[in-house]
Amino acid sequence: MNPSNSAPDYAQRRAQLAAAIGPKGIAIVPTAPEQQRNRDADFLYRSDSYFYYLTGFTEPQATLVITGDGKATLFCAPKDLEREIWDGFRLGPEAAPGQLGVDAAFSMTVLDTQMPALLDGCDAVWYPFATHKGLETRVDGWLGSVRARVRFGTLCPEQQRDLCGPLDEMRLIKDAHEQATMRRAAQISAGAHIRAMQMSARMLREGQDVREYHLDAELLHEFRRHGSQYPAYGSIVAGGANACVLHYRADAGPIRPGELVLIDAGCELDGYASDITRTFPANGKFTGPQRALYELVLASQEAAIAVTRAGARFVDPHEATVKVLAQGMLDLGLLDKNKVGTLADVIESRAYFQFYMHRTGHWLGMDVHDCGGYNEPSELGQFSERKDPLSGALIKDRPSRILKAGMVLTIEPGIYVRPSPGVPEQFHNIGIRIEDDAIVTDTGCELISRGVPVGVDEIEALMRG
Repeated sequence: MNPSNSAPDYAQRRAQLAAAIGPKGIAIVPTAPEQQRNRDADFLYRSDSYFYYLTGFTEPQATLVITGDGKATLFCAPKDLEREIWDGFRLGPEAAPGQLGVDAAFSMTVLDTQMPALLDGCDAVWYPFATHKGLETRVDGWLGSVRARVRFGTLCPEQQRDLCGPLDEMRLIKDAHEQATMRRAAQISAGAHIRAMQMSARMLREGQDVREYHLDAELLHEFRRHGSQYPAYGSIVAGGANACVLHYRADAGPIRPGELVLIDAGCELDGYASDITRTFPANGKFTGPQRALYELVLASQEAAIAVTRAGARFVDPHEATVKVLAQGMLDLGLLDKNKVGTLADVIESRAYFQFYMHRTGHWLGMDVHDCGGYNEPSELGQFSERKDPLSGALIKDRPSRILKAGMVLTIEPGIYVRPSPGVPEQFHNIGIRIEDDAIVTDTGCELISRGVPVGVDEIEALMRG
């Protein structure tokens, strides 16, 4: 269960979903399966996000069923005192209605026998498509049992619908409780970044051998020290040229004076992710070329932040970022004006893609790359076509999502300079990304991850401390 004193109203969420599927709809939401790690041990368990969003229940082996009349039925692991000695407490179906607010609860052992009766009389069965291996086959089996009794008066659902659609729309706007949890997660993660920055400088001052895993350990320590259950994703701790690998993982690479360190790491707290990236000099002092590129990336992030507000489009921060980065690439000589032309030419041809090849943000929430469409639902059917200048593929551009207050997204521009002919040598092997988490408001956005410094002078001052 969520330990917060101001727990979200799971019953209200279930009622909202029931309204979305219609009076004769039925929704089936399994939690995540346990995953075997090796011969006799499982990976650390984490609930399915949709299931947790609707229940707050963290035990494995459970399925939630919601009918269009608003009734919620939970199937969960039965009480088993012998297994609880080995695996821990089980809530059990007898206690579930009182603890979780569901209308009824049964053992998972009777799911297959109970589901045909629950499906009888419904017109559509909703479940998350392509998220639970084997679920489609299981649903087909239940529906087959209903069809086998049509001569006895059963009514079988005629439609199968993807439950991700309505649930994604619900999860896209974060309520006050969700926002508070995400602020706390970002605060914990900011402290972890500070700890890693300071440890890097301190160990190098003391002449120690510093490795990426040393800094990763500091992140993990700080996450758990403040109650985070796990990292929200595999932390990226990349020293030197490793920072030019976008999805690099913390490994044994050396952290050297004079090089930059890129850390992309965030904790998960009570089911909600944070996602912060900072790039800093290993020994606490930027070189001239490092500072020039860093300040360019920071300026591009500030441009993106300035256009992030309710009523703007999701794509607006990315376009603001690209404009600043592309001009900076021309000014610093990363791109040769004689070859690529003007700023407009660079953007049109996507020549900047050599050094900036990802989008400027993504939704953030229960999943680090959270659910929710990036196209505007009110403008479905509208699109324009263009040929991609790099791949030559025909691309359909659809209207980007209009931002609303309560949406949460990352803002994360970067620049990655691999050695290449014509690229000034002083910039070789420098990778920089700056990422913050932003809650959209009516007047702008709230940066909830700025507990860790972002300015050059502030970072250097922090690492001297």
